[in-house]
Amino acid sequence: MKTLEKEIWESLKKVIDPELGINIVDLGLVYKVKRHASGQILIKMTLTTPSCPLAPEFVKMIKEELERENIKTENVEIEFTFDPPWHQGMMSQSAKAELGFD
Repeated sequence: MKTLEKEIWESLKKVIDPELGINIVDLGLVYKVKRHASGQILIKMTLTTPSCPLAPEFVKMIKEELERENIKTENVEIEFTFDPPWHQGMMSQSAKAELGFD
């Protein structure tokens, strides 16, 4: 049986970074998905740079994708962090290959 966390991770793989054209999981932007006993769901993620203007767009895209997958978003909190800071080494091998970093 799939856990809610696993379903969320799968949904996040459908959220495509509009600048790079690769999903946010393979880019290494998502650090954690956790469901608390209270039912609150935390998605902890980062951006490629602290000055990236896409944070509000990512929140919107993530919530839209979760709702498409019938995951209620009223208990979803998306927290942005820059600790640790993102670097290219966080990307999956397929993302690196797609961007020519292999």
